[in-house]
Amino acid sequence: MPTDPTGPDPNGPGHDAVLTLAQWFSPSFPVGAFAYSHGLEWAVQVGDVTDAAQTRDWIETVLRHGAGWNDCLFIAAAFAGDAGAVDARARAFAASSERLRETDLQGAAFATAVAALNGTKPTHRTYPVAVGEAARHAGLPLELTAKMYLHSLTSSLAGAAMRLVPLGQSDGQAIIRALTPVAHDVAARACNASLDDLSATAFLSDIASMKHETQYSRIFRT
Repeated sequence: MPTDPTGPDPNGPGHDAVLTLAQWFSPSFPVGAFAYSHGLEWAVQVGDVTDAAQTRDWIETVLRHGAGWNDCLFIAAAFAGDAGAVDARARAFAASSERLRETDLQGAAFATAVAALNGTKPTHRTYPVAVGEAARHAGLPLELTAKMYLHSLTSSLAGAAMRLVPLGQSDGQAIIRALTPVAHDVAARACNASLDDLSATAFLSDIASMKHETQYSRIFRT
């Protein structure tokens, strides 16, 4: 008997879950991701990131050793419950005032958009905590949520690099494609870890975010 194309995939998440996450992390979803470079703007200005190879290394470091890893831990913890306590820890762990503003504003925008879709009242959270909490309420698979969150972060940073370095569209898309396995790996490990595994060793990225706070000429908010 042929498989019902509208039903759930027995080997993976249902179509509704995939499409819901695709909507949440689409560039059209109103979180303003295009406005944030995560410190990359400063790194480009001072010559730390000048080409496609350095851009890929920069983003991979963020994913494996910086906000990518930690955000997935916050997503998983919020998914498990007590999002309020997780949110307080996420705020305390922000490496700079710009990082805190970035995750705060994106989280508020995400929570507001999801609440509007669901006809509920939004709760102000940092971005990864808002995602984890929303995924729990929507019954979405945790690991897929984390993977798509990291893919969205990768795409946002690659998009910023296309404007700043600058990179061509082909180079930018190649970076996103090359880092897809990294997003899979980081998300899978983080979803089996805990907040005891929080760690930030992407030092240059953190410094870049701090320096961006006083950067004279800039086009990104962070």
